[in-house]
Amino acid sequence: MKVLFIGGTGTISAAISRRVLELGWDLWLLNRGNRPPESWGAPAERVPGGPALGTLRQIACDISNEAEAARKLAGLEFDAAADFIAFTPDQVERDLRLLKGKTAQYIYVSSASAYQKPLSSYLVNEGTPLANPYWEYSRNKIACEESLLRAYRETGFPVTIVRPSHTYDERKVPLGVHGKKGSWQVVKRIIEGKPVIIHGDGTSLWTMTHNSDFARAFTGLMGNSRALGEAVQITSDETLCWNQIYQAIAGALGKPLKAVHVSSEFLAQAGPDYDFLGGLTGDKAVSVVFDNAKLKRLVPGFSAQIRFDQGIRGTMAYLLAHPELQTADPEFDAFCDRVIALREKALAELAAAF
Repeated sequence: MKVLFIGGTGTISAAISRRVLELGWDLWLLNRGNRPPESWGAPAERVPGGPALGTLRQIACDISNEAEAARKLAGLEFDAAADFIAFTPDQVERDLRLLKGKTAQYIYVSSASAYQKPLSSYLVNEGTPLANPYWEYSRNKIACEESLLRAYRETGFPVTIVRPSHTYDERKVPLGVHGKKGSWQVVKRIIEGKPVIIHGDGTSLWTMTHNSDFARAFTGLMGNSRALGEAVQITSDETLCWNQIYQAIAGALGKPLKAVHVSSEFLAQAGPDYDFLGGLTGDKAVSVVFDNAKLKRLVPGFSAQIRFDQGIRGTMAYLLAHPELQTADPEFDAFCDRVIALREKALAELAAAF
């Protein structure tokens, strides 16, 4: 297969790029070239009994420069194309112009956060309505889906929509509450024996998906004619509560977990700069259990292989071995200390009052 990825080097897309090459497909990456293949994590290896590794070609271009992208794509046609960095309707409209007649399939990476909040049922499938009044990011994803499905209905543009939930890799620790600079500061707090904030009471349900599992499902949809015009969610079948998720992270570090539970509503008001209203109320604070039956019909034999407690051990080992990924966030550290101190003060005052 001839494959074009716009982006192709992020948490989700780097694993898919590796998988495409492992399958012997030829891959064109259209991006600015800021993250070379050697930084994607484990190098691609030949699938046992499979073809030789596919060829990787770089198209150095900022996709926001549509005229330049059109010049560099001139004369090229693909069996499948995917955009991992389109977040707004104008960006997918640009892709429609650039790729019309150039690809047999266009895969748009949306988000499971687009599902209705609050949910009418904890069990989520592709028929769950899309509506998120709390998070502009999710509303933009919904608008992108609507634009692409309209193009499919009116012009036959060969779109497939995929909806990931919380996907992680060896470079990224998946958390519910963290600062603007990523997850390291929370990891550091656990290592140093400091308390960490878990939203709510930690019992809401969530799903973590390792990017290598996501990649196997995603490539199963590529070149799949039955996936055209369809929206498909890709997640693990493993459901965990947030207390279990944080406990697994602490366990991977060999440290005890000192959890402090704080309501999502309080966090949203105490830390408006961190967009907890969208990220928690509009996403991670809502219990979800994903029904992946549709994915398994389209990709027979697929099932996620990596349990979270296994995957997070690999993530922690990689992170601890790479100091350049350990980005300090003293501002968020101080925020956590303030919130925890306020909580303890309130509890002490309540105890004294009764």
